[in-house]
Amino acid sequence: MRIARFTAEDQLFYGRVDGEDGQETVTVLAGDPFYTGINPTEKTFPMADVRLVAPIIPRSKVIGVARNWNEHASELGNEAPTSPQFFLKPNTSVVGPGDPVTLPDTSEEVSYEAELAVVIGRMCKSVPVERVPEVIFGYTCGNDLTARDLQATDLQWTRAKGFDGSCPLGPWIETDLDTENLSVRSWVDGELKQDGSTSDMIFGVADLVSRISDAFTLLPGDVILTGTPAGVGLVEDGQEVEIEVGGIGALVNRMRRA
Repeated sequence: MRIARFTAEDQLFYGRVDGEDGQETVTVLAGDPFYTGINPTEKTFPMADVRLVAPIIPRSKVIGVARNWNEHASELGNEAPTSPQFFLKPNTSVVGPGDPVTLPDTSEEVSYEAELAVVIGRMCKSVPVERVPEVIFGYTCGNDLTARDLQATDLQWTRAKGFDGSCPLGPWIETDLDTENLSVRSWVDGELKQDGSTSDMIFGVADLVSRISDAFTLLPGDVILTGTPAGVGLVEDGQEVEIEVGGIGALVNRMRRA
């Protein structure tokens, strides 16, 4: 099931997306699906009549996973970690599909990172690996935009990873997905840059969620970015970045300088 967040008739809704590509409709849900469940109403819009926004703005946090693909760690001159490495992004870093991303004036070297994003559905702590599916609401596409020059000079990654707009998410949340072997790809201005599979991740989704929940209490709507395949590169003013994760769809954003 695909769950979107959208605006129509000057109102903000959650909705269930139905139909094939190019012919989708969106059925309005009653309440917040993270707290009241998925309850469709009788109100439906054609996709062409709505504007999709970020499928979730985390009330609490976005957790990133660093160097979770061997080839990506190597391309940046790093060794693959022997245990998962985490960092945080603020919820102000989140933007939605089609939103422009203003590149920070503190950086000249911002790069894209295509990622599978996990959306948490219920409060949890120290979740055993075998029970992780119980706490996941679904999955979406993420772009972990990173200011490489700031990452190289700062002792912590807060500025490099957390600037406004550094976490595009979308286009919607897919609630039912096997994450063992999903394609993760990116394009810049239509040119393929990354082409990987989640089967190549060092730590899989269940392992990551379990270990992250040991470190932090996870809340409904928290987002986990699971890492990126090799092929990252810099983006410039005016370029369009497309992120696609198999079974979910495509997330497109254009970069701009203020």
